[in-house]
Amino acid sequence: MKKVEKYLFPKNVEECIKMLSENSGEARLVSGATDLSLWIKDEKVSPSVLVDVSDMKEMRFVEVSGDKLVIGAAMTHAEIASNETVKKYFPALSDGCRSVGSPQIRNVATLAGNIVSAQPAADSVVPMTALDASCEIVDEKGPRIQKIRELPKKVGVSTVDPTKEVITKIFIDIPKCKYCTAFKRISPREAMSLPVVNVAVMLMADASGTITEARVVASPVDIVPFRAKKTEEYLVGKKPSEEVFEEASKLAGEEASPRDSLQRGSGAYRKNLVKDLVGQALKQASLILA
Repeated sequence: MKKVEKYLFPKNVEECIKMLSENSGEARLVSGATDLSLWIKDEKVSPSVLVDVSDMKEMRFVEVSGDKLVIGAAMTHAEIASNETVKKYFPALSDGCRSVGSPQIRNVATLAGNIVSAQPAADSVVPMTALDASCEIVDEKGPRIQKIRELPKKVGVSTVDPTKEVITKIFIDIPKCKYCTAFKRISPREAMSLPVVNVAVMLMADASGTITEARVVASPVDIVPFRAKKTEEYLVGKKPSEEVFEEASKLAGEEASPRDSLQRGSGAYRKNLVKDLVGQALKQASLILA
């Protein structure tokens, strides 16, 4: 196994990109390293250089800028879970981050790391997908903005190249209309276990309370976080009600196609869980619209 020869600490993003470039694919970004350390141990990756961005101030902040919530990509899940600004605007993201691993993992694992790891049921990525979040990705050519839902290619593989690129910021639009969000999760035990199913929803409504836009995301029922498009289309134009949400949850369960899993249970069982969790999430979220 190749050993890590250098551990570098860039002062800013520009220096970080330079360090990655100078090491021509031999370097990897590191912050929490909760996944990377396991990959190195299992020899899935063998970097000779690690570039640590965990203390870079320009990647560690939460602020409201104009009509967006902006989050530094090196913020940990524990920091996001407890941040009052995140709780105020997007409780689904706060709740998702609170569900990640154990307290020890939440204290070091970052939002950017969860994105690049590309696990379909990542507890922070599922709500970020429902919130239609974007991120800034920087390489030698400069920054670009891309939707987070566009980044996963398959399980464990992201379009972001951590030997050349760095996710610096996450952007979430704050709607001018009424809106609400919610996150729900079922796992075999309270902590340190992967979700059997997790769900995030976001609803937007006009002044009369009629739903104008809906996003319903469920995982792991596909190789990437799954948007229940038929369910979303059904909700638009309707006012929140128990009957509407019951029908929407049925549609979501029908749309989801999880495979049988020894770890998470049968596909049929998880289809029922999708139905139940979507119903719970819609009801919880809609209380804000009332």
